[in-house]
Amino acid sequence: MTLLKAIVRPNKVDEIKEALGKAGVAGMTLTEVRGHGKQKGHKALYRGKEYAVDLLPKMQIEVVVDDSRAEDVARTIIQAGRTGEIGDGRVFLIPVAHSYKIRTGELDVV
Repeated sequence: MTLLKAIVRPNKVDEIKEALGKAGVAGMTLTEVRGHGKQKGHKALYRGKEYAVDLLPKMQIEVVVDDSRAEDVARTIIQAGRTGEIGDGRVFLIPVAHSYKIRTGELDVV
């Protein structure tokens, strides 16, 4: 199993969710996060004063898929989330040894 952790623009979440649904991904976890990469934030004006916004709002999408599907699902996220601008995000692929269902305690196979 592979955990895909994608940090994406908030306005691209619906497109990514739809694309993952079409790709047959059954479940996902979505978390509001803040951060920056090369983008390093931006300057903003508030009541006439300039200030730095260095932690930008992003969304983190997590899905666990079979190893054989991981690259295809990563490409699906990349295609649906891409704008071509700095700040589009990243997709991380992390190996998962196994998981357990909390309700039953049984070993779960994705």
